[in-house]
Amino acid sequence: MPSPPADKPNFFADVHAVVRLIPPGRVTSYGAIAHYLGSRRGARLVGWAMMAAHTAEQFVPAHRVLNRLGQLSGRLHFATPTAMQEALEAEGLRVVDDQLIGLDKVFWDPATELL
Repeated sequence: MPSPPADKPNFFADVHAVVRLIPPGRVTSYGAIAHYLGSRRGARLVGWAMMAAHTAEQFVPAHRVLNRLGQLSGRLHFATPTAMQEALEAEGLRVVDDQLIGLDKVFWDPATELL
């Protein structure tokens, strides 16, 4: 697996700061975070930042970041394959077959929520 670009540590910190603002029981997407941070095509880089979230100095609720379809695409980067789903369910969300149910009702868009 390739390494993330070495010149992006501030971007990673910015991603983690945005993710910390997602309210419990809400989710967002890699692309929405990238767009908010001015990197319209930076969803993959946001994914790299989320993979590095476990090394952040403060807790990053990475379980609240899904792909644009509401799929738990990052689930394999958690301690167990079901940890992401369990964390979302603990916040009252429903997941079936690694897919969030009702994405449109709980989607949090930083571009509109953080005006």
